[in-house]
Amino acid sequence: MEKETIVEVTKLGFTIQAAVKVIGKDLLITLTGGDTPHIGTVTTFSRDTEIQTVRFPSHDGRFHKDDVLAEKIAVVIKNAVPGSCTITSGIHVDHISNAQINASFPMSEELGYKILDWLEKTDFHIKEPVYYKDGEKPL
Repeated sequence: MEKETIVEVTKLGFTIQAAVKVIGKDLLITLTGGDTPHIGTVTTFSRDTEIQTVRFPSHDGRFHKDDVLAEKIAVVIKNAVPGSCTITSGIHVDHISNAQINASFPMSEELGYKILDWLEKTDFHIKEPVYYKDGEKPL
């Protein structure tokens, strides 16, 4: 049974969207928006691990910085994540204004609270994996 949701926030002429997919007890969140969605960063964490990010090259020797928005979401949902969580992020607004940049932070936090609300209503009871016991090996 697949469990998915999409949440979004629109302000100052642009939208940021988070598509959330449950894989077992883990979450895959695709954070996109603006005029040119992409994958600029990958952010991972769990309740028990620190937030880690990989930034991909952008332009003019720079690296994408979309993780700052992913981390806004991560901070909100970290304690509610039942397993691991991976957030791919890529938001690009052509000729973005300072007001739009400043709005993107609370927009992402709002997405985090929408995801948190959904997580609290979602059933994560799944079959636990079975592992070999000491001394057991595949046949």
